[in-house]
Parts: sequence; structure tokens; C-alpha cells
Amino acid sequence: MALWAQMTPKLQYLPTETLNELYPDTFPLDIRHYLASWIEEQRWENFDVDNMEQEPQARRLLDQMVHLLQEVAQHNPNVVERVKLQHISRNLVCTTNIPNPYDFCWTVRDILRKESHLLAQGPLPTNGTPQPAREDGKTDVDNLVLKVLEIQSCRQTLHQLQEDLNWEKQEMESIQGQNELDPQHSDQVTRQNRIQQLEYNYSVCAKKRMQLLQEAVCALELCQSCLILRIKSWRWEQHRATIGLHFDDNLGPLQTWCEQLLGVNSNLRQELMLVKRDHGGVEQFHTLQESLAHLLQTLIQNSLVVDKQPPQVIKTQSKFSTTVRYLLGEKMAPGKPVLLKAQIITEAQARQGVVPNENVGELINSTAILEHNTASKNTCATFRNMSIRKIKRADRKGSESVTEEKFALFFTTELTITGCESPYSIQTISLPVVVIVHGSQEINAMATIIWDCAFSEPSRIPFIVPERVPWKQMCEALSSKFMSEVQTQQGLDRYNFHFLAQKIFDQPDISEDFSNMPVSWAQFNKEVLPGRNFTFWQWFEGVMDLTKKCLRDYWSEKLIFGFIGKQHLHVILQNKPNGTFLLRFSDSEIGGITIAYVGPTDNGGRKIQNIQPFTKKDLDSAGLGDRIRDINCITHVYPDLPKNEVFKKFFTELFLHIVIQSRLTGTVIGTDNVCHICHVCIFSFMFRGDQCSSTASIPPDTPMDIYGQSMSNVYGPNMCVSD
Repeated sequence: MALWAQMTPKLQYLPTETLNELYPDTFPLDIRHYLASWIEEQRWENFDVDNMEQEPQARRLLDQMVHLLQEVAQHNPNVVERVKLQHISRNLVCTTNIPNPYDFCWTVRDILRKESHLLAQGPLPTNGTPQPAREDGKTDVDNLVLKVLEIQSCRQTLHQLQEDLNWEKQEMESIQGQNELDPQHSDQVTRQNRIQQLEYNYSVCAKKRMQLLQEAVCALELCQSCLILRIKSWRWEQHRATIGLHFDDNLGPLQTWCEQLLGVNSNLRQELMLVKRDHGGVEQFHTLQESLAHLLQTLIQNSLVVDKQPPQVIKTQSKFSTTVRYLLGEKMAPGKPVLLKAQIITEAQARQGVVPNENVGELINSTAILEHNTASKNTCATFRNMSIRKIKRADRKGSESVTEEKFALFFTTELTITGCESPYSIQTISLPVVVIVHGSQEINAMATIIWDCAFSEPSRIPFIVPERVPWKQMCEALSSKFMSEVQTQQGLDRYNFHFLAQKIFDQPDISEDFSNMPVSWAQFNKEVLPGRNFTFWQWFEGVMDLTKKCLRDYWSEKLIFGFIGKQHLHVILQNKPNGTFLLRFSDSEIGGITIAYVGPTDNGGRKIQNIQPFTKKDLDSAGLGDRIRDINCITHVYPDLPKNEVFKKFFTELFLHIVIQSRLTGTVIGTDNVCHICHVCIFSFMFRGDQCSSTASIPPDTPMDIYGQSMSNVYGPNMCVSD
């Protein structure tokens, strides 16, 4: 009956067509249910299709099944079920007239095979594919609770039947004592029949009780598997959030789910002990007891999660924090505080999954107490001032860098759950981290983390990640990370992706689709780009940083074309009039944005030119909008929009107001003050670099047209460069 006990709770998830195919009209589901034990005891696999000498054995099995079904129908107290079973048994009797009873035996054999196949497919098979776990498991838990209530009701019925049986037996003894000479006394016969009926009802109810327990344990196992899958899914979403993918960090529903399953497990263990008290060591008792103990241990272990991850790039001697939450915190036994300990472990130690024997790093403030917040109902251990004092690195091979070495924080504790005798040792692990000793290593370390978060598999061995991935997968990661880092809804488009592919693959003249071309970790952040002294990731990260700090609004409003190659640039600007321009990220400088525009040549023609890239330092002194306004040789942003209309919201009006006020009042304005107030150094052309002289001033009688001339002179020298 073990197979049917596992199959029963799964039937509700099978579509109707699958049920009809699995249990045809010649073998209804009712037969499988009521004769489950007998069916699984027979050797259906022994029938040989070519051995006709087994026909008597096949006919005997069919006759025996009909007889057993008639008995079940005769003693079933439910009238509707009794009539239904009698109808099924009559139909089976009709099938005995067929010349070959093998057909029936083969049907049963095939049903058992299909059931085994469905169980092997996964916890919730639907239409041949595993069904995703429910978000909070409410339906499954509700069904479990109802199953437990049914078991408790069955136990109460058994208790009532036993009391009635004891009373009838006592009365029977009394009647027999009074009528020893008349064994056929009517009261005695009535009492005897009543006792027999009560004994039968008790036997049926006891079997039902045990069957319900088996079904409940199977259903609990199924529901808990869904819960653990959801917890793993939560951790995976938390991991992927590093590259900007959506992540709902609310653990409330999962905590409720954990607590409900713990309650069901406790109730079932209690009911099982009562079965042992009432009926002794029944055959299935130890199996169910072991199953519940294993489920309990698994639930307690998987309820410890890292709620707030530590930084994934950690600099030694720097403070950081992390929070670990226990989803069964309200069920912990009161008394001694539960202390959580943290260790830093290597990738190799993470794969072992046990408390490491060797310390590879020295953690400061590496312990915290699991504290319960009655208001939020959360039980958390918060490590507020952790620090890595020193780290022991593994021997590196070849060109491996310290920024490619992954570690993790390993959390362990021992706790006792209310209602459980022995304490449980539990543990969990953080996402991979890279430990650095200098800030200059941060960008390369983040590249390791980005690659790990973007391209690792959900159920991987820590912390294995592929060496190569398809370019289209890289595009998704780059766009997600860009939007997340810049805090914008405007992602990268296909033109951007094509230029990035040309850059990382060093194929600037290729116009083909790069989607399925594999890109390696080395191309991402190990090998420098041709003709440059930086890697692809270092360059891309510089663009993100510049956009985040200086250009977010421009990018979000699609005023920056962004990533575009020279060939594409030539195609879209070659027929545009002089003064047409667009904004693109510098190809030659980390963290730079340049203006490409159509300008006149000496012989009256036109050519595409680039203004020397503006860096964060440049844009801090004068915003991009002001710079665009004051460059006279650019007039229309691609395709043909007047720049003063498109960028006017980004123009700074404060400086002009100060100049007007100075002329009215005769105030002398030092350029240091001008730079400080409006971040524009008008007279930088008079001095070297962007430094302003505190002795320079704007005379009160300076004509306003000089202002415009001076601003253009800021960008005049060395304006056209090759980028």
C-alpha cells in the first residue's frame, strides 16, 4: 500500500484527462482505493503475454478481486458508496466472460507502472510537467489541517466505539449469567450481533485512521517540499537581485508557512503516539515515525536564512553588517539565549556543507544572539559591526587574481524547538563574497560577483559558474545591472548591444547577429580591450558610474544615444546638416561622454567630429546641459530637434542672474565664487585647466555679449578629437 499512500495526496493535482487515462472505465479509481493493499501485494509483473498457461492464475486474481470488492461494498456503512461499489463489482463480473483475463491483469500492471512514473516525475505533476510551488502554500496547508482534523475525529470515533463495545460486552456477560440454560435468548442474540457490528466498525475505523495518517504524512512531505523549493527560490531571487532583477524580500508568508507545517508535524507525531498506545507497534508505525522525524529535522534546518546579505565585496579592516533570520523563531524553546556564530569559509569549504575545521579568516564581532521582536514577530541575529581582520588565501593557479577568489560567511547555531526533546544543530551560508585589501581592487572584485550572480545555476555546487555564456544572456545581465545601478527604467537597446558586442569581441566591422556567440570570463574582465589599458567591465562600469552620478535624467529621457560605434555613427549623421549632434559614451576613456557632431571642413564640405570627452570632474564643474548650450557649433540634437528646446530644462539660470545683479549694483564678482555658486568657470580659457584665479573678476561694465563669447571659448580649444 506504500505506493498508493504516496499517490493519494497527489491525485488532486492531476488534470481530469490524466485521471481518466490512468484509471479507465474497466478499472475505476474506487477499486484502486478500496483494494490498495491487496493490489500491491500481487505479482502483476510476473504475467507473460506469451504464456497462456498463466490464464487460470489471471482468472483467479480477477475473481478474487470481485469477491473482495463485494465484501467491501457489503460492509460499507455509507449507502451511496455501497451502491456504487456493488455496481462496479457487477461490471467486473461481466468482464469475466471475456476469453482472455490477461487484459485485466495487464491493465492493473500498467496502472501501477504509470503511478510509479508519475511519482518519479516530481512533487506536483500536471500535464507531464512539474507544477510550480504555490507562493504561500495556503491551499496545501489548509488541506493538511483538514486531514489532521479528520484523523482526530477518527480517533474520537474509535474511542466512542471502544466505550460502546465495552458496555455491550459487559451487558452480554450479565445476560449470559442470567440465561445460562437458554443460549438462544433473543437479548443475547441481539447483543451478540451488536458486538460483532461494533467490532467490525472499530476495525474499519482503525484501518481508516492508519490510512489517513499515511496520507497525511505523504501530503506533509509534499507540502514541505514545496515550501523548501520556495525558500530556495527566495534565496535565488535574492542572489539575482545583485544584477538588478526584481526581488520581494518579504519573508512573512514563508514564516507563516513554516510555522503551520511545524504545527501539523507536531499534531501528526502526537496522533501516531496515540495509535501506538491504542494498537501497539503496528506495521507502519516505525516508518511513519521516521518520516515525521526526518521532515521535522529538514524543516528546522531550512528555516534559517540570511535576511540581509553582507556586502559581496568586503574590504579588510572595514565594518559591515548582515542579518540572519530564523523563520521558526516563535517556536524556539524559552530559556537559554541562542547564539549564532559566523565564520568566513572558502569556496572549497562551502562545497563540503559542514562546519569547517580550519579558519581561513579572522572575523571581528562574529557572534550575535537570535532575538525575537514581538511587534514584527521576527527572530533575527544582527551582526552590526563585523570586520575581516585578515584572510588566508588559497594557492592561485596561472593568471588567477585575488579578486576572482570567492568566500562566504557560514552561520551556525544550536537550538531547541518547543515540543522536541533534543536540540538541533543548524546552519546556513551567505551569498559568495570577494575579500579585497585595497579600494583599487573593488571594480575587478565586483566583476567576479556580477558574473557569479548573472550566470550561475539555481541548484549549483558552491560556487561553480560557467566559463562562457551566450552573448544574449550577457546582454540581459548588462541591461539589468545598468538600470539598477543608474536607477532608471530606460534600459539598453539593440543598437547599444550590437556596439557592445563589437567591442567585447573586437569585431568593429561586423554587422552580423552576435546573440549566440559565446563570451568568456576572460573577455569580460581579464583581457584588456585592444589598444586600451582596461577591460570591458572596467570600461562599462565607468559608464554606469558616470551616468548614475551625472547623467541619469538625460539617459532616462533618451537624450543620450549612449553606446554607438563609429560606423553606425557615420551612417546616421552623414546626411545631416552642420550642427547636428548626438551624445555617446567615450570609446577610449573610462567614464567619459562625448558629443559627436556634423561640422564644416576647410574646403566647404562636412565631416563628423567628436568633442573631447567630459568626465565626472568636468560635469561637476559645469553640467552637461550648460555645456551643450554654450557650444555654438552644435545646434540640433539628432535627428533634427533644436537643442535649446530639448535641453532647456537642464540649463542653469543662476549665473546670468548673478551677472545682471552685479552690473546693477557695481559688485565685483570673483570667479571662485562664480564657480562655487553655479559650477561654471567662465574664464577657464584664461587659465590652465579648470582652476580659477581668485584675482580674476568681472568688471561691472562687461558687455553681455562678452559673456556668450567667453562661454564658447571655454570649449573652443582642442574641441575636436578622435574618440
